[in-house]
Amino acid sequence: MGRRIHSLAALAAGCAFTFPITALAEDAEAEAATNVVVTGAAATAGSAQDHRPTSTQAASTARPLHAPHPRETLTGDWGGVRTDLKDAGVTVRADYVSETFSNVDGGQHRGTAYVQQIRAGVDLDMDKIAGIDGGAIHVTINDRRGIGISSDFVGNRLPIQEAAGGYYARLSELTWEQNFDGGRLNLRAGFFAMGNDLGGLSIGCNLVNAAFCAHPLSESGSTGWYNYPNARWGLAVRYKLRPDLILRTGVYQTNPDLGLEKNAFKPFAGKTTGVVLPLELEYDPGATPGSHVMPGHYKVGFYYDTANADRQGTPGRVTGRFGGYVLGDQMILRDKGGNGKRGLSIFGHFTANPEQSAQITRWYAAGFLKLGTFKGRDADTLALGVIHAQVNERLRALHAELLGFADGYTALPEGETAIEMSYGLQLTPWLNIRPDVQYIVDPGAFSYRTTHDALALGVQVKMQI
Repeated sequence: MGRRIHSLAALAAGCAFTFPITALAEDAEAEAATNVVVTGAAATAGSAQDHRPTSTQAASTARPLHAPHPRETLTGDWGGVRTDLKDAGVTVRADYVSETFSNVDGGQHRGTAYVQQIRAGVDLDMDKIAGIDGGAIHVTINDRRGIGISSDFVGNRLPIQEAAGGYYARLSELTWEQNFDGGRLNLRAGFFAMGNDLGGLSIGCNLVNAAFCAHPLSESGSTGWYNYPNARWGLAVRYKLRPDLILRTGVYQTNPDLGLEKNAFKPFAGKTTGVVLPLELEYDPGATPGSHVMPGHYKVGFYYDTANADRQGTPGRVTGRFGGYVLGDQMILRDKGGNGKRGLSIFGHFTANPEQSAQITRWYAAGFLKLGTFKGRDADTLALGVIHAQVNERLRALHAELLGFADGYTALPEGETAIEMSYGLQLTPWLNIRPDVQYIVDPGAFSYRTTHDALALGVQVKMQI
């Protein structure tokens, strides 16, 4: 598990601030911008990252005209303007997240890094605006800034900060969403992140590392799969076979050029090299109305990318890349009394990808979440998680040969492991502060070198604006 830690330094973590913004925020990558804990019965049957109301939901939750607006955001109701807009079919959303971390031991070198993300978006209820029942338009802009602790100080593959990477503004969504049959069938078409609908668990966003919140990186690291804030053209299909059983599929563009900063607001740049074809089945015990079963979410999925790619570790090309996953979370203990949502849940991941096309061939994760910690702290969380990402042996063998290791690939780390513990302090409905500690085992595994295990301490701040 790496060398012994001789001393630990305390971190004075950064605080976040923002100002009133009348422009808008996006579905969370990963619930990265949602202050309400989404786990168990609180989780929707939709995307693990996408917590926007659909047009049908927005209509059903609209408050009476001029009713008092609870303080669910930093900037409030803008003197009633926000409620008036929502009643007219225009929901504005904005959120802010910052993550300040110090590498206090191990890795490449010590130091402190700060990243932030601001999302702004608008959802248009087309039933209210144009009489199109079940229709909605979603638009989102994302802006990230900062320096990554993983990229600049630790040198590891599993990003310690969820909001790290891609430090520029970009268009993250422009879509039309349409519900049919009372929402049983849902279609979304346009420019958006594939991972908003597939392959993730929202429970992981009670931790900070991007490997937990909210997708296994083996999905996006081994095919043309892409997660928020990166967007491509696609069609997402969600069908409720019954209240607790959901089928998801779709067609999503593979276009590496759309990941470049120069194309941040050019959704038609580059060219299509293939398409990703996913299929996912989700079972949600406890989702049936009136059920007393403790809630959970179980997902089994497979995806195939038709684009050609370089063969891993050996010369040549592969025609098509693919992978599969099994994900799940389950409440196992429910606190007596309280709000009925307090309890202990466990979660786990497993993914598999073939050696000929994948950087990460196996992915394992497990952890727990306690929602409701002390008396009167019903929305606070305590979470612990462990993830292991296995490096493709073909790549290890290639680099061992290039480096001249007599023992071959066994001289290089087999993979990288991240261990994380966090406490989410829900100070107000719109403000969450999350102190966090992460221990990274073999942070040089994906750089094909031996690096001392790293200890990072930090804090995440989330605000609904």
